[in-house]
Amino acid sequence: MEPGGTQDGGGAEGDGATILIVEDNALNLKLFSDLLRAHGYAVEGLADGREALDRARALRPDLIVTDIQLPHISGLELIERIKADPDLAAVPIMAVTAYAGRSDEERVRAAGAEAYVSKPISVVRFVAEVRGLLALAQGSANPPVRRE
Repeated sequence: MEPGGTQDGGGAEGDGATILIVEDNALNLKLFSDLLRAHGYAVEGLADGREALDRARALRPDLIVTDIQLPHISGLELIERIKADPDLAAVPIMAVTAYAGRSDEERVRAAGAEAYVSKPISVVRFVAEVRGLLALAQGSANPPVRRE
């Protein structure tokens, strides 16, 4: 299993939500995973974006957090594939990237990501974006499946 693999959250704040993280940098994957677990979320991490679509179909996460600069498949292409899949289209996506330009954010959002956070991340903003996206998903007509 990759660093940051599946583990239950354990805290009440995460409300049982499952988050799939796609990040090829092992340190960032660990940081994101540990941070989200500390807030009560169940997390599964992947270092290879080529596995992300199949894993998302099997896991049915409540949120996907993905890097944009991935080897083998770009994060933009991954986002587009997820949003084109009828079973995953409603799952919110947060893009995390070292890109910081306005046009970069526009491209990320045009691909289908609901949120954009630049690296290095602000821990407060990262967690606030996660909470906001999960709240949005809970209020949608077709919210993602919750895991107990």
